[in-house]
Amino acid sequence: MRIRRVSRKLAGVIGFQIVISGCFSAAFFATSLLYDSISMYPSAFMRQLINAWVGFFLFVFAMFFIGRLMHPKRLAAFQPMVEAIRRMAKGDFNVALNIHVEENHPIGELAKSINDMAVELRELERMRQEFISNVSHEIQSPLTSISGFARALQNDELSPPERNHYLSIIEKESFRLSKLSENLLKLTSLESDHHPFERKSYRLDKQLRDIVLSYEPQWMEKEIEMDVSLEKVNLVADEDLLSQVWINLLNNAIKFTPDKGTIGIHLQQCEDEVVVRISDTGIGIAEIDQKHIFERFYKADKSRNRINSGSGLGLSIVKKIVDMHKGSICVQSELEKGSVFTVSLPMKKQL
Repeated sequence: MRIRRVSRKLAGVIGFQIVISGCFSAAFFATSLLYDSISMYPSAFMRQLINAWVGFFLFVFAMFFIGRLMHPKRLAAFQPMVEAIRRMAKGDFNVALNIHVEENHPIGELAKSINDMAVELRELERMRQEFISNVSHEIQSPLTSISGFARALQNDELSPPERNHYLSIIEKESFRLSKLSENLLKLTSLESDHHPFERKSYRLDKQLRDIVLSYEPQWMEKEIEMDVSLEKVNLVADEDLLSQVWINLLNNAIKFTPDKGTIGIHLQQCEDEVVVRISDTGIGIAEIDQKHIFERFYKADKSRNRINSGSGLGLSIVKKIVDMHKGSICVQSELEKGSVFTVSLPMKKQL
């Protein structure tokens, strides 16, 4: 292929030289015939000058003529690309250009870039439609419950316990709808370039201890044993954002751990990074679901009670915040044996 490219370039150079030589040779013979026909013979200098000008104009004319001949071929190569761009502009991303040119040819590179752009736009469109579908589904469910139980409350024959039960469900569904809206706004803000991100030095172990104590009523109600081991660690990070990470992970651990289970929270500093492990003896996560749990709206247990489950955005928010801190998060889990979420954050120079 490389030999072919060199041969093509060499042929182009030779062709160019032939065109130039032909034009100036034609100029020489044409002017000589002209001098003989009019019996006028200028000086050698003037003859050279006239030959040069005539040869130049013949060369320009030849290149113009060759360009006109090549124009339809160039247009034929660009036409499919123009049509593909027009289709993408109208929202049709199912385009695939198949233009046969030599390797590393500019037209081939342009066609490949258009194909790559179509693939990316097609994937973005799929994600957009999936996101709208998920949001609509998550919103429709609580609205249906609220509407249904509101109609049921219009029955004057309901007993006070039944009425209170229906009102309790409406309250829970309203809270879930509000939480969904809040998480959507939070995730959208995190993914924008305008979300506040303020690093400061603070005690990570103290932050974790305060969060565990703030959730004491929840884990005490389920008689959960808390296994807490926190090294003294000063971390430079956004304290408010990381607080949301620990709250989400601890809240999930409490939610999916059965009564009298165990939750572990361990913090240690390993050379140039901080590692936080939050473990539980809960229902666990199937191996097939573990690689998807940080995706928006993904719920590992599809049969879980909708009122007790979340919106599927909590772990997406966690992953985004950890990524903003250039850290990593992973999960190890086994069904009916619990889960371990490990968050690793790089140590920054103290402010």
